[in-house]
Amino acid sequence: MKRLKFNATVNAPAPKVYDTMLGLSNKATYEKWTAAFNPTSTFKGKWSKGEKMYFLGSDDKGETGGMISEIADIVPNRYVSIRHYGLLHGDKEITEGPEVEKWAGGMENYHFEESDGKTTVTIEVDTDDVHVDYMEKAFPKALSTLKGLCESK
Repeated sequence: MKRLKFNATVNAPAPKVYDTMLGLSNKATYEKWTAAFNPTSTFKGKWSKGEKMYFLGSDDKGETGGMISEIADIVPNRYVSIRHYGLLHGDKEITEGPEVEKWAGGMENYHFEESDGKTTVTIEVDTDDVHVDYMEKAFPKALSTLKGLCESK
């Protein structure tokens, strides 16, 4: 597994960037920036430490799938750590086996650092070799959309 790192500076305070990124006030803001990964991207669960989260989307056949994760740590407006441990195919949860083993335990860490009213978002994401190119294309697009959402309101 490789750890990739991405960042963007947003002309908005950390609480606004955090809220927009997680979709706390409006789930649609989360769905808009994560559309870079899947146009139907959404989540189900609570942004609280220890909570189970589903990061979901539909495939080209309309089948719902995604990742099963846990909020490993969260410090409002400063940090979110997500640990992935399973897959969802339709309504079937898969938490073991070869499909999961290659990336289970992978982390996504989001850091929010504010200075002079601007927030630098730094993302560290673990991914398998197969998805490196995909992540290197999708994350910059996603961060650009997030920046636009935060700066336009």
